[in-house]
Amino acid sequence: MKMNLYTSESVGKGHPDKICDQIADSVLDECLKQDKNSRVACEVMASNHLIVIGGEITTKAYVDVVKVAWSVLKPLGYDENDFTILSNINKQSPDINKQVDKKNRQIGAGDQGIVFGYATNKTKSFMPLSIVLANELVRLATKLVDQNKFKDARYDMKSQVSIDWTNADKPRIDNMLMSIQHKRNVNLSNFRKFVINNIMNVVAKKYKLNLDFKARVNETGEFIIGGPVGDTGLTGRKLMVDTYGGISHHGGGAFSGKDYTKVDRTGAYFARWIAKNIVASKLASRCEIQIGFAIGDPFPVSFHINCFDTNEFDMNKIYKSVYKTFNMNLANIIKELNLMNPIYKQVSVFGHFGRDELNLSWEKTNKTKELIKNVK
Repeated sequence: MKMNLYTSESVGKGHPDKICDQIADSVLDECLKQDKNSRVACEVMASNHLIVIGGEITTKAYVDVVKVAWSVLKPLGYDENDFTILSNINKQSPDINKQVDKKNRQIGAGDQGIVFGYATNKTKSFMPLSIVLANELVRLATKLVDQNKFKDARYDMKSQVSIDWTNADKPRIDNMLMSIQHKRNVNLSNFRKFVINNIMNVVAKKYKLNLDFKARVNETGEFIIGGPVGDTGLTGRKLMVDTYGGISHHGGGAFSGKDYTKVDRTGAYFARWIAKNIVASKLASRCEIQIGFAIGDPFPVSFHINCFDTNEFDMNKIYKSVYKTFNMNLANIIKELNLMNPIYKQVSVFGHFGRDELNLSWEKTNKTKELIKNVK
């Protein structure tokens, strides 16, 4: 076994867990379109031919959650004969609601929890290389299916990339793995060649990496039965795919289906924003932020910065600069990051971070000048 390899995985939008995440975030978006003060905690389970949409929602909006679910399923090639969809939505607990909506326009954390944000200067997106490549593989494969250029493939797919960090200044791809659902009677040899030549090699070339990696494609043979019929799906089961591919810590709370008062989501976005700006301002070349919250509290109860000894300034100065630059009041975080808007389905697949093409508020490096000014 080789030493100093690091591996991350990703999954496509037809993966059963990601189907559930997309439905949950689509429900959230529909609520926010009509009522920005919606309180949403939507959970989805998909098993065989049954999809159950549950959770707690308090809103002035009218949302047909079954119709919303079909808006996700039909573009994946499913129709009404494939699933029975059940809705079991309840209202948010009044015990939680009174902790969240404070006087004087304050918002209290919807629950206790710890969150993490991470950034590294190893890639242009300030994301770990292995998760960047894993996401890129499934995104490109999905695009080719959308364009009917990968005719034998379907949307349930997985990728996995192992990076050799023996030479930290020149990382290499050790192996790439993809498992992609396909139609019946496919020539698997040609299928594998297409994946290697039109997906794996294309991604490796894009990032100016080696092509002599070991390529593994559908190594178990046929992958005809996919989606919820092949495996049960559930919201929030792809935490490492949603974040940093395992390189950073994770607080354990999922994102999808949760509104902006849920600190599992909002706190993680805020932590990423801080970490990315610290690295982008060159205060450090690698940074991880941990933030702790208590239910009902408008401010974090703890805050920690780890620069892994890559910091260019004394850590006390970096702390002071961050505290001076970022307002940690939860209501202000929600406002600055524009989290009351229906922006969530777009990040429910292919990751919540490093998505430069989406112009996400928490991916902006708009605080670098302030951080540099305040650290001196």
